[in-house]
Amino acid sequence: QVQLVESGGGLVQAGGSLRLSCAASGGIFYTYAMAWFRQAPGKEREFVAAINWSGGSTGYADSVQGRFTISRDNAQNTGYLEMNSLKPEDTAVYYCAAAKAFGISNYFTAEYQYNYWGQGTQVTVSS
Repeated sequence: QVQLVESGGGLVQAGGSLRLSCAASGGIFYTYAMAWFRQAPGKEREFVAAINWSGGSTGYADSVQGRFTISRDNAQNTGYLEMNSLKPEDTAVYYCAAAKAFGISNYFTAEYQYNYWGQGTQVTVSS
């Protein structure tokens, strides 16, 4: 199975930026679609962004559209989430996820569609 490890979280002021990384091992990264989800205290885990196996198709939650960018570097087995114009409501634990989907052109946005998950990284945005 694939192991996923997130990094890059931290404390940032409102309006600032962070880039999260998701390093994959134990599989061929380019055969997997990937996504980012987040979970705030007392809230359900929610979809943030997704990307297909080739990186040619991406999708975003309305709450982050225009502020966050998902990308991947298949040669380095790493996915990224660039977060700009951060707001206090972006505070959450951010998780990366992967699903075997080589050759499938679309991306996935539901939790049940992903079978590999990272441990999460904390993002805190101060007001």
